[in-house]
Amino acid sequence: MRNMQVPYILYLIITIAMLAIGFLLGFLFESYIYKTKIGSVEEYTKKRKEEAEREIQSARLDMEINLKKQFEKKEEELENRIKQEQRQIQEIESRLLKKEEAAEHKLNSLEYKEKELVKKEQEIERMRKAVEEKIKEAEAQYFRVAGLSPDEARRIVLENIEKELQGEYAKRIKEMEEELQTDVEQKAKVILSEAMERCATDYVSETTVSVVPLPSEEIKGRIIGREGRNIRTFETLTGVDVLVDDTPEAVTLSCFDPIRREVAKQALEHLILDGRIHPARIEDFVREAEKDVEQMILKEAEEALMSVSIYNVPLEIKKLIGRMKFRTSFGQNLLQHSIESAMIASILASELGENVTLAKRAAFLHDIGKVMGSEIEGPHALIGADLLKRYGENPLVVHAVAAHHNEVKPENVLDTIVQIADTLSATRPGARRENLEMYIKRLEEIEKIASSVPGIKKAFVVQAGREVRIMVNPTEVDEIIALKISHDVAKKIEQEVVYPGIIKVTVVRETRYTDYAK
Repeated sequence: MRNMQVPYILYLIITIAMLAIGFLLGFLFESYIYKTKIGSVEEYTKKRKEEAEREIQSARLDMEINLKKQFEKKEEELENRIKQEQRQIQEIESRLLKKEEAAEHKLNSLEYKEKELVKKEQEIERMRKAVEEKIKEAEAQYFRVAGLSPDEARRIVLENIEKELQGEYAKRIKEMEEELQTDVEQKAKVILSEAMERCATDYVSETTVSVVPLPSEEIKGRIIGREGRNIRTFETLTGVDVLVDDTPEAVTLSCFDPIRREVAKQALEHLILDGRIHPARIEDFVREAEKDVEQMILKEAEEALMSVSIYNVPLEIKKLIGRMKFRTSFGQNLLQHSIESAMIASILASELGENVTLAKRAAFLHDIGKVMGSEIEGPHALIGADLLKRYGENPLVVHAVAAHHNEVKPENVLDTIVQIADTLSATRPGARRENLEMYIKRLEEIEKIASSVPGIKKAFVVQAGREVRIMVNPTEVDEIIALKISHDVAKKIEQEVVYPGIIKVTVVRETRYTDYAK
């Protein structure tokens, strides 16, 4: 029994020892876990703190970049505003300078008149003294010879002097009138010459030049391209001259054909906005600009027809009407001339009791043949009449168009109304200038001659008529044929066109290779 109690006590001691050891191990393990958790929390807190600092730093950097961009944008806007104000100031200074010159001219004229007036007053005073001396001499002579009384002698002398002076004054007045008339005519000629010169200068710059503004000067280099390839491609595709000069933030497009110039202007503006200027993009934007200009031409025609209340016009005729906006007749805008003629014809028909609708329609369409003048030979009145006849126009309108320059004999009141409306619109002061029309006709004739030679793809007259630029198909025309084409065109121009100076003929033969990455 006693022997059995000893193992039991031993087991109890071992159990207690094991529990103590387990409790100690548990305590140690729990302490280790607690310390590990505390370390993780501190490390996590440290990491979050570092991340927060990095986020704050990044936000601060973004804020600084945004503030810098806003500052640069505001600075750029301020610079643009300053440049615009400087341009306005320059324009105001230019106007003031012109006014100052005009005032100085008037002042010089007044000083000249004042000097002339002083001379005339001096001459009149001299004549008066001479007359008084003659009166005294005559009185003394009559007293000596006739023995008359002073009153009788004075009366006789005054009568004789009055007759003499009447002739003298009449002669002098006539001389002064002739002199004044000569001065007036001379001054009128000078004033009119100056006015016409200023007017012609403004008009030519409007009809042959367009200015395209640039966002910055660096764009000019991109427009020119490496070794001039961009500007050369642009000029070849559009047929205009691109003038890149010292004008700040602007380039100039020069061409006698307003439609080509408008296409080039729109294409260049789109290229500048896109920013990717290279030959392929230039081709794309030129094609888009040609489509946009065609749509604009149709819109201009519809607006013009609506302004004079003319309806039921075929689409092809509308396209020709829209092209009138880009054509001139002796310097007068053809579309504006047609609108004016329609308005005048409407008033005349109303006063005469004629058909107002037909009169407006005939007067508006009377110069439609001028748009086709460079493509079809013959008087524009007959060309326009044939065109309108093909599209089913009223026979009275067709005859009035054909007769407005007496190519056919006028037969009714409508024909006469159209002739009068055309004449009134064309002969108003400043409406027409023949020199520009002759210049454009010469350039169109040169282009037509160049295009008539076989093998030519396109031909443009550039450099104000000093150069003909011809593009040929490289697969059909080799170098020898290209040389022959330039020689043939030059010879034909020499034989058929009268022009000042020399004309350069350039044949462009360009080969392109295209492939696609798939």
